[in-house]
Amino acid sequence: MFRYIKFPLLSLVLGLALAGLLSWMQAPSLSLLFKSLFTVALLCVLEISLSFDNAVVNATVIKKMDDVWKKRFLLWGMLIAVFGMRFLFPVVIVSIAGGISLMDSVSMALQRPDDYAAMMIDAHLAVSSYGGAFLLMVALHFFLNAEKDMHWFAIIERPFVKFATVKSSEIMVALMIILFIYNFMETSVQSTFITSSLYGVVTYLVVHGLSELLGDDRMKNIKWMSSGFGLFLYLEVLDASFSFDGVVGAFAVTKQLYEIMIGLGVGAFFVRGLTLYLVDNEKLEQYQFLEHGAFYALAALALFMLLDHFFHFPEWITALTGAAILGASILGSIYENRKTRAS
Repeated sequence: MFRYIKFPLLSLVLGLALAGLLSWMQAPSLSLLFKSLFTVALLCVLEISLSFDNAVVNATVIKKMDDVWKKRFLLWGMLIAVFGMRFLFPVVIVSIAGGISLMDSVSMALQRPDDYAAMMIDAHLAVSSYGGAFLLMVALHFFLNAEKDMHWFAIIERPFVKFATVKSSEIMVALMIILFIYNFMETSVQSTFITSSLYGVVTYLVVHGLSELLGDDRMKNIKWMSSGFGLFLYLEVLDASFSFDGVVGAFAVTKQLYEIMIGLGVGAFFVRGLTLYLVDNEKLEQYQFLEHGAFYALAALALFMLLDHFFHFPEWITALTGAAILGASILGSIYENRKTRAS
């Protein structure tokens, strides 16, 4: 187990050291330094607690990768996760929301963190509806599968399997849910919600379609055109969608961009370690309902994000919901395994 957390632990030590250094450079105060270290540690815990279902869903995809692309996902994927999603993503969102350049957005983050955080939070509806729609499509793809023959809650899942024979059933169900929510929104925010949600659906269709295309045997001899690349791309967008809520929520904890980047980035290292542990030790096969639990938790997160305009669900509720569902799926798997052995 230690080999899966040694690099995350190293990243934690280095991250805390960097946060302390940056805090001291801003203001040489021991109280502010310890506050910064505590904030980074808190954000790290927040990221891990919100990402258990992310780790399991990632594991279902990574187990299909060859060793080369697994290593690329760990190296390149971490760079994208830390610098892309925890630094560049908020900068781009504020740039678009405020109609300012990327450099002005970076300058605002460094010199006027309160204004920067306010603009990031104001963009929450667009961000959460986009990410929620994408994750909803991912969850529906799992449940609306005509070939799915293992069910955790058969009374819920069997009707989905039967409905999966209908062409484009995933898109149909997703659009029905999105339009249902849309009809209850105020006119002033309907456009933002529906546009962002549709972009989320389209992003899923493009990325998933590309992943399927690259998995075709005819693409194997074309450089870079491999199933591994398609799965890598799919994982990165999936990771990004999972992290949207955490990134926006982090601004409620601190306005300092470097604390958010370090805290959530270190948390992402631990999530990667957990993902590898699940894959290498075949935990998805050992706990047969764990994958089901992850997608139930994913569906819940998607609905939380889509409904955020009406009910803001605190991060601890999201984390506890996901953890409870995953815990129940593990207990259900243990019970089923014992029942099978007894018979």
